[in-house]
Amino acid sequence: MNSTSKKNKKPILLLITLFIFIAGLADIKYKGFVFRLLPGSVQAYLADKFEQ
Repeated sequence: MNSTSKKNKKPILLLITLFIFIAGLADIKYKGFVFRLLPGSVQAYLADKFEQ
């Protein structure tokens, strides 16, 4: 029974990781909360990369 619950957790963990990654990219692209917490030099670099 324990191995079955481990198998069920892997797809859920993958989906959560993928969701967080996509949310982070969207936050940076649209200059959200996490983007504003970054240092100015990093913000400038990321803004240049995402505008291209």
